[in-house]
Amino acid sequence: MSNFSNDGNKPSVNSHQPRPQNTSNSKSSSDSTQASNQSYLNSAILKAYLRLLPILFVCYIIAYIDRNNVAIAKLTMEEDMPSFDASVFGFGGGIFFLGYFLLEIPGSLIVERWSARKWICRIMVTWGFMAALTAFVKTPTHFYTVRFLLGMAEAGFFPGVIVYLSHWFPQKERARAISYFLIASPIAMIIGPAVSQLFIDYGRTIVDAKTGEITKIIPDLLGLKGWQWIYIIWGIPAVVFGLYVLFGLTDRPSQAKWLTDEEKGALEGELAREKAMHKAGGHMTLLQALSSPRVLLLSFAYFGIVTANYGIELFLPSVIKNWYPELEPSRIALLGMIPSLLVIPGQLFIGWSSDKMQERRWHSAIPVVIGALFLVLVTFTQGYLWATIFCFTIAATGMKSYMPAFWALPSLFLTSTAAAGSVGMINSIGNLGGFLGPYVMGFVQKNLNSYTYGLLFLACTSTLSAALICCLPLRRPLPTDVDD
Repeated sequence: MSNFSNDGNKPSVNSHQPRPQNTSNSKSSSDSTQASNQSYLNSAILKAYLRLLPILFVCYIIAYIDRNNVAIAKLTMEEDMPSFDASVFGFGGGIFFLGYFLLEIPGSLIVERWSARKWICRIMVTWGFMAALTAFVKTPTHFYTVRFLLGMAEAGFFPGVIVYLSHWFPQKERARAISYFLIASPIAMIIGPAVSQLFIDYGRTIVDAKTGEITKIIPDLLGLKGWQWIYIIWGIPAVVFGLYVLFGLTDRPSQAKWLTDEEKGALEGELAREKAMHKAGGHMTLLQALSSPRVLLLSFAYFGIVTANYGIELFLPSVIKNWYPELEPSRIALLGMIPSLLVIPGQLFIGWSSDKMQERRWHSAIPVVIGALFLVLVTFTQGYLWATIFCFTIAATGMKSYMPAFWALPSLFLTSTAAAGSVGMINSIGNLGGFLGPYVMGFVQKNLNSYTYGLLFLACTSTLSAALICCLPLRRPLPTDVDD
């Protein structure tokens, strides 16, 4: 009878059975809720990939072509205006980034605090007009002025997009999302020359390089020369897509009519959890972030890489023309596409690998070192065209592939306004290298009549950048960083 309760009707052990049963049910319910929430989160992220990234992708293609199409236009522009020598193009190509520098941080903060779609719309419409206006420059001063205003018009676009992506993609997805956005730049370097070479020869008198005889005269197109059309045809899409952005983008998940309420809740909940986790590890104000040694280090590291990157991009066609004078501008434009072909899988691989391994530092530094090595090697290839193109291809891949991992670094220790301002600062200081690289390439060519020393200078700046990234102090992950 000891096994029964006092009333003599039920075994005493039964009085304890409901409690473990309730605990089991509660755990099962919790697991089910967690799985359901994860399903909604995955669905929301997938929709964000499919809805937002294609728009941003096309916009960045247009932006990249508009800032770099001077590299192709230069091939015949200098034929019509002899005063436009290598130093003029180097200074004019680089002064874009001085204008860019002035409005970069304010632009990033506007995206964080106001509206990404409205600000990106403003940026694209104004840069489209400035890009087209370049077709009508007559003097180096005109050229410098328009390029400076073009930089001011585009300022805030790139860091604004990086900040915007942090409003939609959790940390573990961010490098991959950034990599999908960033492959627009190598695709732009393929599409831009491919389209531009169709127009480059309009208004040219083609002379045989050996005999000096005129072999062909190509008339103007509607009264404009080919280099003028290159600026115009790429200015128009910027205005059109700028207006489309106003209706195609959504600023925050809570405003997205194309997400269900459950998807909005899951995505915003995950982003809020990450934000709270970072704040628990130590919150920085905007001023603290801008003066942070880590932010400054990233800024200078980016400066060195951008110096090399734009030195290559704006002068690659000129180097090929200088080393292989028998080639026509249209063929040079096509050869200039090749180095971008390997950049696309390179960026996708680094973005995927960096997210999979949850490692950012070495995924940023190692590609840059490889790029610098092949910049040195390319200086020994003059006279061997395909060796030249091969080395430039590997160099360009290294100088671009690092970017998905690099732009995921600031969000490891910054959030919200501090992150937005810091991304703007890193990009603005870094892009001053976009002035230095082309300027040095043009200056060295004019004074030493050689591109070799300019290329070696670019290899040095990128190597120094890789060393700075390796020295970057990163916090250890908090226990809450670990996935459940």
